[in-house]
Amino acid sequence: MDLVKRHAETLAAETLDSAPITVISGARQVGKSTLVGQLASRRQARIVTLDSAVDRAAAAADPDGFADQYPDGLLAIDEVQRVPDLLLAIKAAADRDRRPGRFLITGSADLLAIRGGQESLAGRAQTIDLDGFSRGEIESRLDDFATYAWSLPNGRPLRDVTDIRRHDYLTMAVASTFPELRDASPATARRWLANYVFRVLSKDAAEISGVQYPDRLRPLLDLLAAENASEFVAAHASRQLDIPARSVPSYLRALRDVFLIRELPAWGHNLGKRVISRPKIAVADAGLAAYLTGVDADGLESDISSTLAGGMVEAFVTAELSKQRTWSAVDYRLYHFRDSDGREVDLIAENTRREVVAIEVKATTTLLRRHFAGLEHVRRLAGARFVAGIALYTGSRAVPFGDRLWALPIGALWRT
Repeated sequence: MDLVKRHAETLAAETLDSAPITVISGARQVGKSTLVGQLASRRQARIVTLDSAVDRAAAAADPDGFADQYPDGLLAIDEVQRVPDLLLAIKAAADRDRRPGRFLITGSADLLAIRGGQESLAGRAQTIDLDGFSRGEIESRLDDFATYAWSLPNGRPLRDVTDIRRHDYLTMAVASTFPELRDASPATARRWLANYVFRVLSKDAAEISGVQYPDRLRPLLDLLAAENASEFVAAHASRQLDIPARSVPSYLRALRDVFLIRELPAWGHNLGKRVISRPKIAVADAGLAAYLTGVDADGLESDISSTLAGGMVEAFVTAELSKQRTWSAVDYRLYHFRDSDGREVDLIAENTRREVVAIEVKATTTLLRRHFAGLEHVRRLAGARFVAGIALYTGSRAVPFGDRLWALPIGALWRT
């Protein structure tokens, strides 16, 4: 199987040339170790992994000595969250010698969530987020939809996507992006995902979070998958899972800290009190969400108007845009919008100048004028800050739909 080139590789190499510590952060099995190996092969480097019992014991016994074991080159440390005290030793070593490219560390948990976390590396480290494969990486294309979207008002050409049908999009929306499952059979993928969920929840999430009842993490993840890309209501989760309402945020944080879920905050800068502030939550990997809900592309196709089908497609689009943030030429953040009158837009991308691209996601192959109502509302709210409103759908035609409004195939995310 050919190695897929990761778009984050160029950024990581540049970071190694400019910062003493480079952190590659992401879920287990998204390819962090492979990327480390590629980066280290071009430098004088030593690689150690804290999944190894010997290295883990050595790091715990003498963190300072462990951090100083390769002073003249690059020390790459995989799964650094396994020995939190090592982060302080890495900080001290970097303070003694601030040359770029001293350390390359990876973490399968949010380092801010563990004792001695990444705040101790402030001013010394740069973090690169790594996720599963993007569609652009799979097709060997540099996918940067934000740059395309921000240029649409300047007459950027519209391109149809005629070789991807709705069932193809649904297949993508239930396919895992973990590198190891790239060519796996459905049965193999199910077994792998079952083991993955068990290990991450019982080991990583339970150990890092310290939640009182770790056995409640799986039911919460199942609930989030069933309501994929929906607004999260803590009281609802509390009733469904018999967890005290005050404890729900800690359980949610436990899933987020090991990158099992993706949280989309509400957008509402200076828009008044009628904006709903609850976040949307989606399972981070499409294939994992499909496994947890027991659905496949044929099941979504047979009930295309269901909430589950819409949520899976929306979560797929959100994941693609989240991945592209790592290498996009546009520095943007993602939000969702809904007000108390029920007007909503699935995704709001906002750049550092607070310019807005609003995105609606539809699992249908046709679009009508009413599908743009939410985009038109955000256009009124944002005023001059509104750059474009885009309805992404499973059809093939790319067409304008009015003042700064466009209908685009979902494939435009990686085919522009």
